[in-house]
Amino acid sequence: MEATPSTWLRGRGLVVGGLKFGQVIVRFYPSPSQRLYPASCRIRHRNFSLNAKRQPAKKINLERTTNRKFQTSGDNDSDPSKLSKDITIDTNQEAASNEHDLIVIEAGHANGKDYNNSSPPNEVISLHDDTIDSARESSYSDENSSDIDGGEQLSGIHLEDLVGMIRHAEKNIHLLNQARIRALEDLEKILSEKEELQGQIKTLEMKLAETDERLKVVAQEKIHVELLEDQLEKLRNELSSRGSNEENTQDKNSSVSSSQIDLIDSFSQELDLLRAENMSLKDELQVLKAQLGNMRENDQRIQMLEEERLTMESSLKELEFKLAASHEDISKISSLKSECKSLYEKVEDLQMLLDKATKQADHASLVLLENQELQKKVDRLEESLKEADVYRLSTEKMQQYNELMQQKIKLLDERLQRSDEEVHSYVQLYQDSMKEFQDTVDNLKEESKKEEQDTSVNDKPWAFWSNLLLIVDGWVLEKKISVDQAKLLREMIWNRDEAICDAYISSKEKNEREIITTFLKLTSSTIGERLHVIHIAAEMAPVAKVGGLGDVVTGLSKALQKKGHLVEIILPKYDCMRHELVRDLKLLDVPVESYFDGHLFKNKIWVGTVEGLPVYFIEPQHPSRFFSRGQFYGERDDFKRFSFFSRAALELLLQAGKRPDIIHCHDWQTAFVAPLYWDLYVAKGLNSARICFTCHNFEYQGAARASDLESCGLDVYQLNRPDRMQDNSAKDRVNPVKGAIVFSNIVTTVSPSYAQEVRTAQGGQGLHGTLNSHSKKFVGILNGIDTEAWNPATDPLLEVQYNSSDIEGKAENKEALRRQLGISSADLRQPLVACITRLVPQKGVHLIRHAIYRTLELGGQFVLLGSSPVPQIQREFEDIENHFRTHEHARLLLKYDESLAHLIYAASDMFIIPSIFEPCGLTQMIAMRYGAIPIVRKTGGLNDSVFDVDDDTIPVHFRNGFTFLTADEQSFSNALERAFHHYKHDADGWKQLVQKDMRIDFSWDTSSVLYEELYAKSVARARAANRT
Repeated sequence: MEATPSTWLRGRGLVVGGLKFGQVIVRFYPSPSQRLYPASCRIRHRNFSLNAKRQPAKKINLERTTNRKFQTSGDNDSDPSKLSKDITIDTNQEAASNEHDLIVIEAGHANGKDYNNSSPPNEVISLHDDTIDSARESSYSDENSSDIDGGEQLSGIHLEDLVGMIRHAEKNIHLLNQARIRALEDLEKILSEKEELQGQIKTLEMKLAETDERLKVVAQEKIHVELLEDQLEKLRNELSSRGSNEENTQDKNSSVSSSQIDLIDSFSQELDLLRAENMSLKDELQVLKAQLGNMRENDQRIQMLEEERLTMESSLKELEFKLAASHEDISKISSLKSECKSLYEKVEDLQMLLDKATKQADHASLVLLENQELQKKVDRLEESLKEADVYRLSTEKMQQYNELMQQKIKLLDERLQRSDEEVHSYVQLYQDSMKEFQDTVDNLKEESKKEEQDTSVNDKPWAFWSNLLLIVDGWVLEKKISVDQAKLLREMIWNRDEAICDAYISSKEKNEREIITTFLKLTSSTIGERLHVIHIAAEMAPVAKVGGLGDVVTGLSKALQKKGHLVEIILPKYDCMRHELVRDLKLLDVPVESYFDGHLFKNKIWVGTVEGLPVYFIEPQHPSRFFSRGQFYGERDDFKRFSFFSRAALELLLQAGKRPDIIHCHDWQTAFVAPLYWDLYVAKGLNSARICFTCHNFEYQGAARASDLESCGLDVYQLNRPDRMQDNSAKDRVNPVKGAIVFSNIVTTVSPSYAQEVRTAQGGQGLHGTLNSHSKKFVGILNGIDTEAWNPATDPLLEVQYNSSDIEGKAENKEALRRQLGISSADLRQPLVACITRLVPQKGVHLIRHAIYRTLELGGQFVLLGSSPVPQIQREFEDIENHFRTHEHARLLLKYDESLAHLIYAASDMFIIPSIFEPCGLTQMIAMRYGAIPIVRKTGGLNDSVFDVDDDTIPVHFRNGFTFLTADEQSFSNALERAFHHYKHDADGWKQLVQKDMRIDFSWDTSSVLYEELYAKSVARARAANRT
């Protein structure tokens, strides 16, 4: 089968565009390495129309022009006569345009019109043939480096190359013309067949129309015959019914019947003829239908050929684009080849060096083996020599040995006598020293007693007074003193009464009954005006800390205690808490019983002091062992665990006879205290307190099934209502945080900005409606930090202590951290960026991940300390940790280490907190306390504590860090890059910024004043209401 034009041209290494019946333009673009000089050709062809009209062929004129004058021999010139009968080539030696010319083949319309007047060309085809290979072999100077005038002569080498190029171009033109002729011949055949088929279709259509007319006539004749048959049948019936009549009647009838029978026979014959003709017409109709089917198949074939032509055009277009791309690839490949050659040479050199090194190593290993064998032989010889010497000298040594043994025996006897004398002397000295030690201890005891007596009451530590309070509370629970007596003793301790201090010091050596008697003698009826505050919480730093809640409970309590208020804390006794940090921890003799799940359960009550604060630890004696599970949170029954604890805490206050002014509960774990207090315990007599509830993060609300609320004794029917504890997103669930908001007298959160955010639908986590309904009692107070625990001037966990006046210690701590983590210390000024956080979505883990890589790109170092409770996030950062395990500028420590956290704060230059939302945040305050400049997102407490250095709308003395608003990588990168720019280009300004941040007061003094005012106003309103 003859190949189609497109496949034939592909086989010749040519790429041609789609061939159209009206006109075709084919362009050959010169390759990147040489020029193809212009030659134009006109090719005539026949144009076939559907009505089978043929037009006479038009002669094709093929013209060629060149930009250079040259001479070629007759052997090398291509013969124009070999191209085609209808193609002539005329070579002109005159110079043409200096621009790149194109080889163009134009096919005009058969009607003789000029192609310029026809429609524009449909295809432009790039041709790239084997002339590229010949052009690569020749060395050309850059085309654009020199201009050649038309009259200059080319060198012999250039002329030969140009001749070869023109030859190849003529060959390409010849091949293309042959392909065009074949394609036109094929197209002519197809069109002629199509015209013949159309003629046949027309004749068949005419025959079909005639047949339809004849069928109509036959149908009418058939109806007429059927009528005659009916008449004949009637006549036959009449003849058969008449019988035998008169003869004349019979003759008459017989003459009539014979004429009718003849008529019937003629009709029958005509009917048979019509039937036969009808059958022949049916056969002809079937033949016509078959021919019509063949015609339809021919039409389908023509349509398929047309579709194939279109696909050929599209494929040629694709090949044109590929050819253009191949030109670019060839230029790239040439440069890559040169690079590959140089790399191959380097690889060969390295291989030679490796071979030499291998040979040397092999030789060295052989020498080493030989040396080892020689050494073994030498060792064997030495051993044999030693054995020989032993045998030779054995007799002599035996004699000398005996003599030496006798001398040693004498010396041992002498030493034994001396040792006995020394032992006696040492015993005597020990006895004397023991007497002196006992005398010294007695003197120290007397001096300590005198110092205790001489020490001012105001100089006594808070732990002293907290211990006294715990002793008194223990007596009340053990029924050793009455509630009224305990109240009076508490007021004396609260007011730091000198009499009770002296009584306690003087009665230390007495038994408990004598001490109680001494204390009861000191009771008086004085009532103070200071507040009694009891915190009921799930955390307290440092004994039971998970997050910022523990720091707030401890920091706020210590600040209120310093202001003279009586502050106590009630915690669960976790088995995993740090017991060693509780001073004077002891178990009270009398357990406290509390209701749960329809039963009374005992609770062990432990007391002790933490950071100078009195603390009660409740250990439930419940079969579920609520707080003996090795972790603080994360259990499936957390709702039951902490609802049990909340009721047990209130039961402890009731049975201990306490009358607090404020009961302060925190987060959803102790939010049950508010409804329990007002629904159950006010009626039992515990009615002196106002309830303050602080939510540290509204994302955690502890919602559960409404039926679970029955376990702690609350009425589900009364509380599962929209205006009380019913969850705003589900009617069959209760929300402890919502219940605390409704039932508390004071509701606070941990920053003013966060208080505004949670009153919106975006930040309120479903509670914005409830908060807006109770907005009059809702306020945001920015947390503080414990400036005693977080103080770089006294921090024992640092390598070097420092302060805002002398920050040189930061550099030494930075060097210590680098050594400890194994990161580079080559550049002392290289900025160190740190992040200490829980890896949860709230903290912006995607921005933390981005910060690691962006910090390294900017030339800094990065340290991350923290872990994630989310398995997917933990695995992701474990992969990053493994990636940077041996990196010299980055470390990820997926854990929490308190001592390491102190060192990281002190060592870091910048501290990132890219939180999606942050209720308050303490790490930015601690970072500034240690001289690390914060880079934070403007949200919640971060917006209230960090102000951008470059923000001109903020007073200069408030600017202390770098902020960004949008939680995306670009905004964060902008803030980080600004920080790096300040650090690297303004060393003095950076030092002043560090010193300013270290001097900012983030202590609890200011925040505790705000809480103190809230407490006092609420208590005053309650007392005023009671008086009225």
